[in-house]
Amino acid sequence: MGEQEVQIKPWQKIAYSSGNFPVNLMAQMFATYIVFYYVDHLGVKPALIGLAMVIHGIFGAILNPLIGYLSDNTRSKWGRRVPYITFGIIPLAASFTLVWIPLGPSANLFWYFLIIVLLYDIFYILVVLNWTSLFPEMFTKLKDRTSVSSWRQMIGIIGMIIGVALPPIIYGQIGWTAMGILFGCLCLIFFAISILGSKEPKHERPAAHSISFLSSLRYTFTNKAFVTYVLGSFFVQLTFALLPAAIPFFTKYVLLNKDDTFNTIMLGTIFVIAMPMVYVWGRLTNKWGTRKTIMTAAALYMISLIPFAFVTGSISAIVTTACVGLCLAGLIVLLDVLIAEIVDDDETRTGERREGMYYGMNGFIMRWGVSLQAVIMSGILEGTGYSADIAVQPDATVFGIRMMLSGIPVVCLLFGLLFYYFYPLGRSESKSSNITVSK
Repeated sequence: MGEQEVQIKPWQKIAYSSGNFPVNLMAQMFATYIVFYYVDHLGVKPALIGLAMVIHGIFGAILNPLIGYLSDNTRSKWGRRVPYITFGIIPLAASFTLVWIPLGPSANLFWYFLIIVLLYDIFYILVVLNWTSLFPEMFTKLKDRTSVSSWRQMIGIIGMIIGVALPPIIYGQIGWTAMGILFGCLCLIFFAISILGSKEPKHERPAAHSISFLSSLRYTFTNKAFVTYVLGSFFVQLTFALLPAAIPFFTKYVLLNKDDTFNTIMLGTIFVIAMPMVYVWGRLTNKWGTRKTIMTAAALYMISLIPFAFVTGSISAIVTTACVGLCLAGLIVLLDVLIAEIVDDDETRTGERREGMYYGMNGFIMRWGVSLQAVIMSGILEGTGYSADIAVQPDATVFGIRMMLSGIPVVCLLFGLLFYYFYPLGRSESKSSNITVSK
């Protein structure tokens, strides 16, 4: 509709997919270690970090749909997504690096943290929203989408491993500041590679013909497929945020394993197991369709988290994380593919390609999950008598940490399954019903 088909070469698919390396490295490292670093390492009160994360969530939630709408309605000879990515990658890498370099006196760390995180928010949304919005435009068939999504997630899992599993080893050797600089440079390099593989269709419809921001919001929130998808995904991605962020506390205070490298083993097991499984889940999606596959993956993921409520040994904990990795892979593949088919369905109703608004509103909802994760963690730690100065925490704290990995995520996934059950697209999917965007 008003655009020309894009011919994508195999090397461009891999180059574009490489952008998921810095996306996941940044997001997962931030979600996993930011509370631990500022609370347990720098000594900032959990309540203050929880407050900063709420502000961060509100700010990011508002910014997502605004940047998405701006991107949808941008017209330039370089495209409507790529210019924002190109402009934003350097300040994004710089602000991410500064998050891990606490400048100034310790009494001002709360304000420093808040300001740097808000700057990081602006550039992260500017770059990542536009990068993800390219996915439905560049790849229009379900087969291509599952293939590229598998590449994205395999590369993204490497970013997760480096951003989640390796920091305990790296900051133990070179310190948090040097690690922040190293990872910031890595992210910049991989975003630059991704730009080389990003190719936009030419949009012939002038911006003046686009629907208004309020009308765009109305169309988005009256789309049943999007509403059920985004609510289900909110609960699913809340567990994604809780799991890696709670594991450092779990290994240190539940398993009583003081070796930081065991965090690397636990988290690395999840992602190493998940990496080859993204291909398997991609094949299952082509065979079963999106709705059936994501419900299966969510149900299995929920079951895999239950043992965290009672495991006591290192071996049983690693076996549990391996099972989590098997199931997690299906969800991270399907989240990409579902929102792409929602954008296609919306185009038939509005005549517009509105990837930016859909990814923006998806980001709006998901940001509340990141803030809720911080509130849950800080609330449990504050409310159960946690203290960073003691090696053995109270029984209430140990129980609370277990619930962050089992009870709370299980309840979240039950809600996620409920919303996915009502997801309207793909109820009678077959291989012959794969969607191709009309050109």
